[in-house]
Amino acid sequence: MGRAKAITSIILIQFILLHVTKSQQGFEESSAARTLKQESHDTHEVHCSRERSRAAWQIIDDYLMPFVEEEGYQISTDCRLHPDNDLFRDQERHKIHLDVNEWRCGYCKKSFRAERFLDQHFDNRHYNLLNVNQSKCLADLCGALHCDFVINSNLLKAKCNPAAAARNRHLCESLANSCFPISQGPSARRLHELFLRQFCDAHTCSGKAKPFPRGGKKQTNLLYMATSILLMMLLPLFYLLYYLYQRDMKQETQVLRRVSQVGRKAKPS
Repeated sequence: MGRAKAITSIILIQFILLHVTKSQQGFEESSAARTLKQESHDTHEVHCSRERSRAAWQIIDDYLMPFVEEEGYQISTDCRLHPDNDLFRDQERHKIHLDVNEWRCGYCKKSFRAERFLDQHFDNRHYNLLNVNQSKCLADLCGALHCDFVINSNLLKAKCNPAAAARNRHLCESLANSCFPISQGPSARRLHELFLRQFCDAHTCSGKAKPFPRGGKKQTNLLYMATSILLMMLLPLFYLLYYLYQRDMKQETQVLRRVSQVGRKAKPS
């Protein structure tokens, strides 16, 4: 009877611990959502896609800015690719990514489990920091910058619309002309040509040209990382082979000395 009571008590304790654990997990997963619910009454509507604006800026940063920096060229604020013309740029700069499931607001230091919760927090609590009067929507340039290809590369295989390709090419060429006027010198002319090749040539239904043929920051970083990892793997192997070679040489030298000494002792006096 006593044993049965002990077993029953153990089962009851395990059940309680399991329930408490699940409650804590549920609390952690819904903490960000509850915070956003409390802020929902402050929601503002912005007619500009944050996700596509982020994709557009990522493309600019990866596939254009490395070449601009290499030329030492200063993009004018009149150019729509300038950071000041991105509606969300200041908010994006105030994102602090601490860990895989931890994001922090750089304005008020609140923490969130996912970037999308932080985005909603910005929309609800820090809408007043958006420069809605002067800044333009960077997502409007997605057609010229191939955002859909970056977000979903399978779209490149979809049926091409000649009219849409022509519109995107016209927008792309207008960006090249306004951001890198060929009258501003050799650097501007080189960047103008690069922009046409990097972004505009792919706006065709022929299927021959692909976006970003000149590469960019990501490709450089991947190559650097691959080379570094390879060197790190081969370096210990090189030192091991060198050590074994030196050890064998030392042993052979000692053997030769012994043979030489034995030969000298064996000679008649």
